[in-house]
Amino acid sequence: MRSINTLLVATGMSLAISQSVFSQTANPNEVVITGVRFAYPLVEKWIGDYKAANPQAQIRIETRTVTDPAKYDLLIEAYEQEKEVKETREYISIARYALFPIANAKSAFAKAYVEKGLNEKTYKQIFFHDIYAEKDKTLDTPYTVYTRLQKAGAPITFAKYFGYEQKDIKGKTIAGADEHLIKALLKDETGITYTIPGLAFDLTTRKPAEGIALIPVDLDGNGRISKEEKSLENLDQVLASVDNDKIKNVPIEYIHLSIDRHNANPEAKKFLLWVAENAQKDLQQFGYLKPDPKRLQEEKQKIERFAAVK
Repeated sequence: MRSINTLLVATGMSLAISQSVFSQTANPNEVVITGVRFAYPLVEKWIGDYKAANPQAQIRIETRTVTDPAKYDLLIEAYEQEKEVKETREYISIARYALFPIANAKSAFAKAYVEKGLNEKTYKQIFFHDIYAEKDKTLDTPYTVYTRLQKAGAPITFAKYFGYEQKDIKGKTIAGADEHLIKALLKDETGITYTIPGLAFDLTTRKPAEGIALIPVDLDGNGRISKEEKSLENLDQVLASVDNDKIKNVPIEYIHLSIDRHNANPEAKKFLLWVAENAQKDLQQFGYLKPDPKRLQEEKQKIERFAAVK
C-alpha cells in the first residue's frame, strides 16, 4: 500500500511540474524571435518600443547559433528563402541592407584602394574563385579575404549579385556571425571583407568604426572612381548615395520578418503588425535602407488579413 501511495504522490507531483512547465512555455504573451544576428540591435529597438506601449508583452531574442532554436515565433532572414519554406510562412520585407568592401585601416590594401577603388573587374578578381574572370594586372597589393563559413544572408547576397554562389567566395572562412569577420579583419593588417553599414560604421558618430577603412566602388559603372564615390566618411551620406535602382557594384537585399502560417502566436501577430506600421523611422539610424513602399504596403495588407484570422 505504501508503495502505491508513494507512486501516486510521485505521479501527482510529476503532473503538477509538467503543468507548471507547460503553463510557462504556453504563455500567450511571450514571443521568441531568432534569425540573422546583425539585425538584432534594430530588432531590440523595436522590442523596447513595442513593450513600452504593450507592457504585458514578453518578447525576447534567442540567439541563433549553428542552427535556429527548437522553438521560435518570428524569424529574421537576410536572403530570399526557398519556395518550400516560403509556402509555410507569412513574410514582410521590413528593410534593405547594402554590402560594402572594407579593409583593415592599417593595411597597404586600404592605403592603395581608398584612392583607386574597386570596379566590377577588380571586385571579382579579389573576392571570387573564377579562372575566367578578367584580370587587373595592376592589382599587386597583398590582401587576405575573410568570409563566412556557414550559409548566411550576407555571403549569399554578396556572391549572387556578382553571378556566383557563396562557395565561390575565396579566402579564409570564419565560423560564427558577421561580427566575427570584423574581428578577424581587425587582427590581420592584410585583412579585407564585405559587410553591412551597421557594422562598418559607428552608429553614434556616423563615422567608420575604429580600425576599419571603407573601400570605394564604381557606383555608376563608368570604370572610374570619382571624388563623390570616395566620400565614405559619413554613414548617412553613404546610405543616400546607394539608395536608388541605378547603383552598381553594391549588393542590396531585403531583411524579412516571417511567422508560421499554421501555428502563429497571437502576440507575435500583433508585434509583426506593429513593426510593419512603425519600423520605418528607425532604419536609417541603424544603417538600413527603407523597403519599396508598394511592396511593403502589399505585404502589410497580407499580414493584416492573416492576423485577423482566429
